[in-house]
Amino acid sequence: MKYRMLTVAVALALAGCADMQGVQMGSQSAKTVATGSAAGAASANANSQLERCDESLGTLAVVEDQGSPWYYQLRNEYKLQSTVPLIRMLVQQSNCFVVVERGSGMRSMSTERTLEASGEMRQGSNFGKGQMVAADYSLNPSIAFSQSDAGGVGAALGGFGRRLGMLGAVAGSMKFKEASTMLTLVDNRSGVQLGAAEGSASKTDFGAWSSVFGSRAGGSLGGYTNTAEGKVLAGAFADAYNQLVTSLRSYRAQEVRGGLGTGGRLGVSGGSTKASKELGTGR
Repeated sequence: MKYRMLTVAVALALAGCADMQGVQMGSQSAKTVATGSAAGAASANANSQLERCDESLGTLAVVEDQGSPWYYQLRNEYKLQSTVPLIRMLVQQSNCFVVVERGSGMRSMSTERTLEASGEMRQGSNFGKGQMVAADYSLNPSIAFSQSDAGGVGAALGGFGRRLGMLGAVAGSMKFKEASTMLTLVDNRSGVQLGAAEGSASKTDFGAWSSVFGSRAGGSLGGYTNTAEGKVLAGAFADAYNQLVTSLRSYRAQEVRGGLGTGGRLGVSGGSTKASKELGTGR
């Protein structure tokens, strides 16, 4: 019995090794515009077209509205994961902001602090209060999807049906997809929007190839590296981020006479704001 179990275990191990044959680390076909890695202010193999800053402008949290329609479409129609890891890598590689955790990682941070408070941590663990870094800014992503037939070519080929067999199925799914993304930058202390940028990208999508050849979804960026839709979205977000950084280089604070949030300059008759009281005075 033990011999049979050992034989099965060895066979499974060998099958696993065989399955890994031909796997190429760092495959160019799996790349998006968001490439490489980041560590502190340093980055490796980052896209050369990504804007970079000599110094960081402050701390930033990426905040995703997971209750919005675009997020539902992202997860359920395109089977893609959160946009947060992708955007966070772009931001850190650029060195324009220092990224702070405000997502799912907060649960782990809270767990460590709970253990510290319970007395279970070793001395010197140093998980006491007053150590977390504030997020100066929030970066909010959103997506507008667009999908259209690539000149009817896919439908025409797909119409051959049985005569083309699998090729007809592949051609029938051939779409030209594009996406438009938005990034808005908000000051967390005042709630004032500091910047907004739109980005776009497009790509011809041979959607059915993934099912025909058994391509597996997944990866550290949740499908953004191995689906046409994911690569388009990565390109659109990189474009939006570059546009945002370019604008921030010439940033000038918006001003309102009398101060922000004190009633504005559009008065109303009988109102109590300064602008309202100035009505009829000629000021």
